[in-house]
Amino acid sequence: MKNPDSDSPLHRRFARTALMFGNLVTGCSVLAPAGMLIELSSDLGVTVHAAGLLITFGAVVLCIGSPLTAWLTSRIERRTLLTSTLAVLALGNIASAFAPDYASLLIIRLIMLGIGALYTPQAAGTAALIVSPEKRGGTIAYVFLGWSLAAAIGLPLITFMASRYGWRVAYGGIGAAGALGFILLAWRLPAGLVGARVDLKTWIDLAGNRAIMVLLLITTLLMSGQFAVFTFMGPLLAKLTRVGSDAVGLVFAIYGLCGFTGIAIVSRIVDSWGAYKTSVLCISLVLAGITGWGLSAGNYPLMAGSVAIWGLGFASSNSMQQVRLVSAAPALASASVSLNTSVLYVGQAIGSAIGGLLYARELLYGIGYAGMAFVALALMTAISTRGFTRAKN
Repeated sequence: MKNPDSDSPLHRRFARTALMFGNLVTGCSVLAPAGMLIELSSDLGVTVHAAGLLITFGAVVLCIGSPLTAWLTSRIERRTLLTSTLAVLALGNIASAFAPDYASLLIIRLIMLGIGALYTPQAAGTAALIVSPEKRGGTIAYVFLGWSLAAAIGLPLITFMASRYGWRVAYGGIGAAGALGFILLAWRLPAGLVGARVDLKTWIDLAGNRAIMVLLLITTLLMSGQFAVFTFMGPLLAKLTRVGSDAVGLVFAIYGLCGFTGIAIVSRIVDSWGAYKTSVLCISLVLAGITGWGLSAGNYPLMAGSVAIWGLGFASSNSMQQVRLVSAAPALASASVSLNTSVLYVGQAIGSAIGGLLYARELLYGIGYAGMAFVALALMTAISTRGFTRAKN
């Protein structure tokens, strides 16, 4: 790999922030429909279940696109690659604001996410290039903070704008944020960063690495459980507790703010605690939160409190998966993180599809229990990795 042209501490610090902001834009682009399912359903004349398919089908494209784009773009200089990706996300969201119907919106989203799939894994891989090995864990966690901010600030704002001014204004706002992210990356990310080449041998090496395969399974289970609930969190709150859009937006804000808090804490403790212990803690918080949601369904204060606990672990558990993959095989980091992002979206597709089927059949209380089952399996699998990951981390 090549060294960047500019390697000052100040430049590296702002480069990390630019990468993190790009993740915020990516997170908002991926999660946006969850914050305005009711408005999309009403305005476009489709069911809430059909509106939720924007997330399900988008996740399918993302899971295919992440490893494919990692392979096709591995030789491209990182600043060029990442700024181009944010430009596509910005234009895609702006185009979504002018979509005349549901079919057009879905097509625009699939094209946008097909290219946007590469941002999160390549941002994590790029972060590893601009810091020393002993600081990788905290830096990757910091870059992933953008996803927490997408939930903490982005989703509540999306819900607010969609309920007050319409979903088109919300998409326009994400497009403007994408344009700002493009400028920040072009300004602050050092030129000359090139990661390890991804070829067929890289994928073969990944497939033969037991630690990586188990870590990818954990990601799939964890995301399946969370997105069974998260995709329909707004409509579920409205139906089960009969609250309005402001109360729904408040729960999204609680979720995101707790996610922000959780990942801020994790980025400080992971280098001393180790990724294994930190990961088990984060997944345990997710399980505790979703269990609380399922058991308290129908009681708004208790559901909101459960979401707070869940939020502490949601983004930090994802960032720990990235850290553990990088630690398990640093030479394969670009490909393994891309594949992790791919199975993350596999989990989103599985979870949102299961949640959608249960929602369509009015089995609203069962959605929380389905989520609990998947996350419990993820936790048990994570605990089982202690022996063979200790040598890796």
